[in-house]
Amino acid sequence: MKILVANLGSTSLKYRLFDFSGGQECLLTRGGMERLTDHAPAIESCLAELRKGGWIKNESDLAAVGFKTIMARGVNGCVRLDESVVRAMEDYASIAPAHNPPYIAGIRSFAKFMPGVPLVALFETAFYQWAPEAAMRYAVPEAWCQAGVRRWGYHGASHKFIAERSAELLARPDVAHRARHLYVDGGRTPVRQPALRVISCHLGGSSSVTGICNGVALGNSLGLSPQSGLPHNNRVGDLDAFAVPFIMRSTGLTLDQAEFVLCKESGLKALSGGYNDFRDIVARAAEGHGPAKLAFDVLAHQTRHWIGSYFLQLNGLDALVFTAGIGENQAGLRQAVCRDLDQLGLSLDPKLNAETLGREAVISAPESAVKIMVIPTNEELVVAREVRRFLLNPVNSITATVTKD
Repeated sequence: MKILVANLGSTSLKYRLFDFSGGQECLLTRGGMERLTDHAPAIESCLAELRKGGWIKNESDLAAVGFKTIMARGVNGCVRLDESVVRAMEDYASIAPAHNPPYIAGIRSFAKFMPGVPLVALFETAFYQWAPEAAMRYAVPEAWCQAGVRRWGYHGASHKFIAERSAELLARPDVAHRARHLYVDGGRTPVRQPALRVISCHLGGSSSVTGICNGVALGNSLGLSPQSGLPHNNRVGDLDAFAVPFIMRSTGLTLDQAEFVLCKESGLKALSGGYNDFRDIVARAAEGHGPAKLAFDVLAHQTRHWIGSYFLQLNGLDALVFTAGIGENQAGLRQAVCRDLDQLGLSLDPKLNAETLGREAVISAPESAVKIMVIPTNEELVVAREVRRFLLNPVNSITATVTKD
């Protein structure tokens, strides 16, 4: 069974091809295209590359194409992408303007180009279906909540991978099994005591922190939209609800103009004076550039804020994990996040931290009661696994659900 996982951006298509033949899981190949104006030629080029490499003879060799979709009204989990689901994604395009529109366009292009191949979505909100209700609610009227105004949580595929892999590395196969099968049994798989408590820090172009107990998420720093939580490369992060009407009344900004600023001109870009690549921020901060140093410090501060929140909810911690582009590669930020936490049982080994770039490693000091780890994420593998599970048993999969508003 070969499954193609497509990662769609507004001007990009990245893909990975997995093979699950014989009960094994294998990454066959990967690739991508940038600066696109239309996904259809890119899809054709992708299939041509797969044929040229001998990975497939034609699109009929694909069991499915999987997508790491963001959110949709009334839809969650792992579902077949029919027109009703795509329209549900359109209903929430204004909440995820940087994500839903390119996915919608790309999915429709895939559907036209290969009508005989199943298209399956794993929504990023799926990992938080079993989080406590108190962690996911805003203090708004019930009618607002029913309309969708609640915390949804994102980066679900990444944090789910960390839940699985951290349990394996910490010699807890029972928790790893529960995390792996979470979308089938909803976390009902029994695990032995004591509880395994993990905080996963996905730090990249967009960032979030999740608390995980025995493979199940307690919540996520991202809320209603991907513009919330920690500051992102050019998206605002958390902001007081009255800031938008205040600035609109004070400056005359229209709603569309304010939305553009929040989605395109805020976050680390706004704090640093125009830099939205964290590598540039680190370089300029090292040169003494004040705004860049502020952007660095704000991201570290907000990361620590959310770590502290989940540390309390978990009643302690077994592992703190850094993942994604910044988390895996920026030793300086990891050091800033972990500073002065020895009274909480976290001690970083400076040498191990400095030497660890983009690879799996334990970077805590020997005396640290809490393991501090770097684990490269693998969101596409999580998507491929769930798509395969859905194809094998779509009726009984707990995530193959479409709820009614």
